[in-house]
Amino acid sequence: MKITDYISSTIDRLPKGYIFTYVDFTTEVSKKEAIIKALNRMAASGKIAKLSKGKFYKPENTPFGNLQPNQAQVVKDLLEDDGKIIGYLTGYSVYNQLGLTTQVSNTIQIGKNQIRPNFKRERYMIAFIKQNNTITKENIPLLQLLDAVRYIKKIPDATIESASKRLLAIIKRLSEKKKVTLVRLVLKYPPATKALVGALLDQIKPNSLTEPILKSLNPITKYKFIGAVKVLATTVKWNIV
Repeated sequence: MKITDYISSTIDRLPKGYIFTYVDFTTEVSKKEAIIKALNRMAASGKIAKLSKGKFYKPENTPFGNLQPNQAQVVKDLLEDDGKIIGYLTGYSVYNQLGLTTQVSNTIQIGKNQIRPNFKRERYMIAFIKQNNTITKENIPLLQLLDAVRYIKKIPDATIESASKRLLAIIKRLSEKKKVTLVRLVLKYPPATKALVGALLDQIKPNSLTEPILKSLNPITKYKFIGAVKVLATTVKWNIV
């Protein structure tokens, strides 16, 4: 089978929006250049679309034009390495999914243990948030939640009051096991994040899980979250003003 026919046949089986490189087609070094040239020709003809240098995708055509790949596809090489999870979508990337804002950002934020300088990829700015906890598939939703608390003052088109209400609703639905994990994970976050998470948990079930968080905080430090007092009855205990 010719290289072009082989590539076309393989691409036809890929889901729309899936991002691929020449590596997805062969492991034979001798065919690398031929595959790269064939992919570039197909991109020039419009059969596939080019996301960035060496990265292509199968576009989904709509009456309004081609849809861009979803954000997880755009940065999948930064989220997983040889089957191992090394990062996760967070910040602006998930505020909308969590119901904290209606806005969608062109900045994709990624939580990683080892961060790197920000860079641009196609129309997106890729930014990084340092995560001190071990990143696993199971704890990613909780890390995303904690990141939202950490950066609550930066959530677009949201107040601390409205964001606190939404976060409270999300935490209420967590199982007891996940609430316990949430407490363990937040201990590696900044003090202000710990205080607000403690207040949110105490609002749901006072003193049931939050003792480790309270012990980790300086009892005389104040944390400024304007509007939280309208949602939480536990702000005095957590020195939230």
